Amino acid sequence: MTLKGTLKKELGTNGLGMNGVGTALARLLLGATLVTAVPAAPLLAETLGEPEEPQVGTIDAPKPNWFYVRGGWGSAGSSIFDAGTGKMVGMVSTSRDSDLAIDPDGKFYYVAETMWSKVNRGTRMDFVSVYDSKTLKLVTEIPTPGRLIIGGFNTNFVLSDDGKTAYDYNFDPASSVNVIDMVKRKFVRAIELPGCASLIPNPGVGFSALCADGTLATVAVKGASQDITRSAEFFDAAADPIFSNVIYDRKKKMAVMLSYTGLVRTAQIGAAPVIGMPFSIQEAGGMRAADVKPLDIAWYPGGMQPMALHRATGMLWVLMHKGEYWSHKEGAEEIWGLDLATKKVVKRYPVEGHPSNIEITQDDAALIMINGMENDARIIDSRTGETKHEIKNAGGGLITVVQPR
Repeated sequence: MTLKGTLKKELGTNGLGMNGVGTALARLLLGATLVTAVPAAPLLAETLGEPEEPQVGTIDAPKPNWFYVRGGWGSAGSSIFDAGTGKMVGMVSTSRDSDLAIDPDGKFYYVAETMWSKVNRGTRMDFVSVYDSKTLKLVTEIPTPGRLIIGGFNTNFVLSDDGKTAYDYNFDPASSVNVIDMVKRKFVRAIELPGCASLIPNPGVGFSALCADGTLATVAVKGASQDITRSAEFFDAAADPIFSNVIYDRKKKMAVMLSYTGLVRTAQIGAAPVIGMPFSIQEAGGMRAADVKPLDIAWYPGGMQPMALHRATGMLWVLMHKGEYWSHKEGAEEIWGLDLATKKVVKRYPVEGHPSNIEITQDDAALIMINGMENDARIIDSRTGETKHEIKNAGGGLITVVQPR
């Protein structure tokens, strides 16, 4: 019986008044069975489509125009974005306060992380997780005795230039560095390094690190032993500290350092590192150098990841803001482009949202990404300052890029 016929029957039984109409509709809704046409088998198959087959997708090996963005607390990992399109292409599983490193050969992603058997308590487990770069599947875990649990620094967990050794900063019970064999996939030993942090790869030697006494320590790793030497004091960690996120150029074997007042230093890394004379980024921009006097307003660098280096051109991009000394955590009002060769600021771009992290792709396009506390990101053409893409909820944490070899 059709809906019209059933309703007519009910109305005939109960009359045409409102009560009768209501009763008829109620019976239809509560218990009446309606007969509908059933599609033929071929039509049904066409509607449902072919059955799905499970499969594992893959992505390309790490590319020089990709950004790896930490999502921060509560995020499942580090999102991978194609700078050219602004689209997300994948995600590396990185837990809270973990550290990401990219295999120089592009085959693996390495994540130094800490977990507990009962989420926030129980047995503590420290390890380096190894992920296949194409499938993003876990390959293995390398247990370690400990690591420093603090996110936002690209100098906590670094790889040797050939990718065969990892150095993982530890603070259990005191400052030390875990040496990890990435070929044999095993922890080797810990090297005590009191008062030092901010690790820098030192090819053919071991690693270097900034120290609280204003020196640069160099650790020559020799089998089961090591030689530790220190440079002369070259900065005052109490008066004008250096930002922890030091940049390392693998091709030039050079480190770039930036102080809270805006002093820029470069160092040639080796068995006996050679540290260049500092210069003021403000003076490079045609203004007086910033100082440490209270209430003295000037342009200062700031943020968690305040600078990015385009290694092929030697252009250093720095997040800058107007403020006074000790405003080093403030987000940026402008991005300054500093030519390290000429020691001149050649670009200044205003930015919105007070970003606190910056990176730049290492290809010819040289696209800049900035993000901050709001978790939104922006991709900018470094040549023109034009915004190419705006990405909502991209993540507000540290940004990583692939280094050229």
